[in-house]
Amino acid sequence: MGTVPARVDVDLFEAAKAAGKTHSRSGAQQVEHWARIGREFERSPGVSLRDVAAVLAGRGGYDDLREREQAVVRAVWDEQIADDMANLNLEEEFTVEGGTWVVGDGSGAAVLKFAPATRG
Repeated sequence: MGTVPARVDVDLFEAAKAAGKTHSRSGAQQVEHWARIGREFERSPGVSLRDVAAVLAGRGGYDDLREREQAVVRAVWDEQIADDMANLNLEEEFTVEGGTWVVGDGSGAAVLKFAPATRG
């Protein structure tokens, strides 16, 4: 998937940069995120933004939404999961915690890893 240049209003881009900080996104990534959500809403007339926002904020039930609203929620969740996975660094987290963990090597064999603080 490639990208193409686009002109964006300065105020919108500044708002995107500010909002993107919450989810570790650049301004451009936040604009893209908003565009995906907007696309889902336009594809789904009659979708209640209030109900979708309530589910995304944990104040509403997914099963209470209509099918098209659920599709919008799933699109947002998919993007959130992709963002989380892109920023996931378990080795760093385990090292900071000072524990040990197991990883697979290229041939599938288990390799025990030690955080520097646990080596003896």
